[in-house]
Amino acid sequence: MTPENAETLINLLMLLALFAAIAIWWASKHGGRRGRIAERARLAALTHRNDRTDADDAEEEVGFRTRLLRRLARIGDKIPLFDAAYRLKLQKEMVRSGYRSSVAVSILLAVKFCVGLVCAALTVMLGSHIPIVGEYPAGRGIAMLMVFVVGMILPEYVVAFRASRRRKAMAGCLPDALDLLVICTNAGNSLGVSIRRVADEMKSICPPLSDEFSLTADELKLSGDSTRALHGLAERIDLPSIRALISTLTQSMRYGTPITQALRTLSRTERLAHIVSLEEKAAKLAPKMVVPMMLFILPAIIAIAAGPAVIQLLAFIAGQSK
Repeated sequence: MTPENAETLINLLMLLALFAAIAIWWASKHGGRRGRIAERARLAALTHRNDRTDADDAEEEVGFRTRLLRRLARIGDKIPLFDAAYRLKLQKEMVRSGYRSSVAVSILLAVKFCVGLVCAALTVMLGSHIPIVGEYPAGRGIAMLMVFVVGMILPEYVVAFRASRRRKAMAGCLPDALDLLVICTNAGNSLGVSIRRVADEMKSICPPLSDEFSLTADELKLSGDSTRALHGLAERIDLPSIRALISTLTQSMRYGTPITQALRTLSRTERLAHIVSLEEKAAKLAPKMVVPMMLFILPAIIAIAAGPAVIQLLAFIAGQSK
């Protein structure tokens, strides 16, 4: 057997070992009579839900993206690598990222699993080119497992990064939203009407904040439970300023104090905090510019200022040597 064929055989064996480990994990999660009963019940529920979804979507044309997302959702529902607590944590993170679909967590889990498999397969195929580790099959196997874990973690970090950017965008536009809310309450509008009006006005300025306020206004209109709707808003946005707003509104409604005065005070506080944050960023700008200036601007200035003198000095030394 040639070395190339041996290397190919080792790579195939590593891929088979990866899939075998996944199959063993699957069997351990679904083994026994109880596991089979739970599996049948879960599959029956999924079949009923999928049949109902297919019946609803039969009237309209289903595009490639919709079919792909549906298949990813089915794969994510069948993956046994994640427990209910982890799925609940991912659901909160997905809601804070702006994904409120009921199958968003399943799609994310399927993406995590597929990315991990792709990274592991690439590591196996290109493992021989890894320095030091690539020479040993055991080292390549360990690298394959590590890359598989890292590949499964990457999509979650992408979602967390998106949620962080979304929260920063909403935090920057929150003082304007509070000012609009003060104006609406001063005009005599109720809390639900004021939130709806602010959501409509903020649609072109900050779409994420507008979406959250629109959802809160719908919950206030349908359920009538203002405390639950406001706490849901605080849970979805997860900002200290939003929690302060919800606390202020809840206390005002509980004790009968004027909402307008409390909102005006909170708006002034948030505006001052936003200005202080901008001033802090401006103060940090000068130290951050030192390193780029030293690396990119200072060498060019030195070359322009000292270049002619150096050229004349080299020419003088060359003339003296002759």
